[in-house]
Amino acid sequence: MGRFAKTRKCLRQVSVACVMALWLVALGSCRRSPTTGRIDILGPSDETAEAGKIVADANEDLKKIKVLYDANLGKREELKNALETNDAANVKKLADEIVYLINDGTDSGNSALEKLQQAQNMQINDDYREYLRLKEGSIKKELEAFENYRQAARTLRDNYDPKNASVRDKVKEEFKSRSENYQKIMESARADSSQANEIAKDALKKQAN
Repeated sequence: MGRFAKTRKCLRQVSVACVMALWLVALGSCRRSPTTGRIDILGPSDETAEAGKIVADANEDLKKIKVLYDANLGKREELKNALETNDAANVKKLADEIVYLINDGTDSGNSALEKLQQAQNMQINDDYREYLRLKEGSIKKELEAFENYRQAARTLRDNYDPKNASVRDKVKEEFKSRSENYQKIMESARADSSQANEIAKDALKKQAN
């Protein structure tokens, strides 16, 4: 099986983001063909392959965020049920757990962001630079979304009082507003990430042709 056939097979098995990073590393030796003059996607001597190694490392941070995101989804549902039953002890407990989950996710997000920015500062081709720009924007939005939800959880943890109707309703409303904003920003982040992955797919197709 040829090099590019293997690449296409991997594409079906793992995420596009990981394929892009690993593919760049594997093709680090590609250059302009001396006989046809064809330019590979890596272009003439540049640092795109080296940047791919950094991005592969950043993807490990992003995997950690995905795990925390999935855990947060479960906590959100539990928290919603606790609010509906005015279970103050459980509301505060779950809110506290969510705050710490998001803190861990923020650390991983900032680590990935630094690595993507480092890769963008290298001599890389235009396709890969655009891919990294969109991935960076996606992570920034995810961090913004998580901060919204972290603040909402902190408000519940520190101020929720089911015995004080006015305070309780105010805190619930703020939580609802921040939660909706969290969802809206996350959807935008996923859209940016999908667009970046489409660029990765197009780049792979161009190289294969």
